[in-house]
Amino acid sequence: MTSTVEAVIFDWGGTLTRWHDVDFHAESAALARAVVDAHHDPDEITARLLRAGEVVWGRSRDHQQSSTVADLFAEAGLDHDPELLSAYYEFWDPHTRTDPEVGPLLEALRADGIRVGVLSNTIWPRAFHEAIFERDGVRHLIDGDVYTSEIPWTKPSPRAFAAAMDAVGVTDAGRCVYVGDRLFDDIWGAHNAGMRAIHVPHSSIPPSQVGHTEGEPDAVAHRLSDVHGIIASWT
Repeated sequence: MTSTVEAVIFDWGGTLTRWHDVDFHAESAALARAVVDAHHDPDEITARLLRAGEVVWGRSRDHQQSSTVADLFAEAGLDHDPELLSAYYEFWDPHTRTDPEVGPLLEALRADGIRVGVLSNTIWPRAFHEAIFERDGVRHLIDGDVYTSEIPWTKPSPRAFAAAMDAVGVTDAGRCVYVGDRLFDDIWGAHNAGMRAIHVPHSSIPPSQVGHTEGEPDAVAHRLSDVHGIIASWT
């Protein structure tokens, strides 16, 4: 690999945000409030959405197949009104807060002439992620971002990483570094795509989300602010 780093691309949840354990039953109950024209008990609707979530994220883990919120409802066999998803997004709001070290880190990278990207496995639409970054004052520091709800693949598919490279305008994977909290999706995936990888090791990944392989990172960042020094040592 070449020594010059042109772009650093970040995972979102558990990396740019701090890891939170999530009550997926409560998440499904919030989703259920968007269901329309359903003649089922609310507990059954919640259970169907919970099972559907396991299915769509299983497709991501096992087949690198992306999904959207609409796909989740379709898998559950339920109709929904997107205008009624406010309770769902409100449920997630406390878990979406950007780590306070993100702003200074991205500013430092950009000051060094390094492009900043985001690649997130997500079912959420781009607008929701952009609103989060805007709310937390860091959107202007991101040169390119890819959300798998918009493309056919998820990490660790090399095609997902290639889409992120396109977004930041870099053509040589050897000049890109990926930063993430998952040893399968992020570290193994980045290496498989030809990138170097930095692990942020503070997330408690649920067993159902652990993939078939654990990658060995090129470096470990115990705080996000460590990333800048690691990159500097490589350039």
